[in-house]
Amino acid sequence: MKSIYDIQQFLKKFGTIIYVGDRVATLELMEFELKELYESQLIETKDFQTAIMLIRHEIRMEKKQN
Repeated sequence: MKSIYDIQQFLKKFGTIIYVGDRVATLELMEFELKELYESQLIETKDFQTAIMLIRHEIRMEKKQN
């Protein structure tokens, strides 16, 4: 995974589509969903860590712009 789009496509494999209308809220919900999948042992550690890192970076960038 190299982008937020990649994470969205990854989550789609689990039947999860998240869009709230607020970019930061959408990212935070994506992070929550990834944590749930990881804790349920449905995704690999590497995928989880990469996705969380990308999401948190994107949240920081969004908050910096606002």
